[in-house]
Amino acid sequence: MKLFDLSGRKTLDATSPVSFAEWKEARQGTAISLPQDVEVEELHSYLGSLSLIVLEFPIFRDGRAFTQARSLREYEGYKGEIRASGHLLPDQAIHLRRCGFDSVVLSEDANVKDWEEQLGRYQFYYQNTVISPT
Repeated sequence: MKLFDLSGRKTLDATSPVSFAEWKEARQGTAISLPQDVEVEELHSYLGSLSLIVLEFPIFRDGRAFTQARSLREYEGYKGEIRASGHLLPDQAIHLRRCGFDSVVLSEDANVKDWEEQLGRYQFYYQNTVISPT
């Protein structure tokens, strides 16, 4: 597993996430993996104790994790790391960052240079974003 930093922080959480089902049962741990069928509002009372939330993209065309990330940042005010995992392409790098993702889990054979090039592709945006301008 390789982690790619989308946010420019360079300090990514190395904690291994537990499944949401496990975490919900024990409410222990600071890193969770959240499936798409869970509403982020369920985490509202616990966001202060979570340092990492991993959002899954089970298939390329399932974009619900984009909505989850944006909701966590914009509506819930989550400040910890949001990580994308699953079927992702370098072309999605900018959209991931603009929705609030900090990092991406890449396969071992992924070309990091492709991801870096995509992040530098545009200098400004016309649409609103959940991140502050850099």
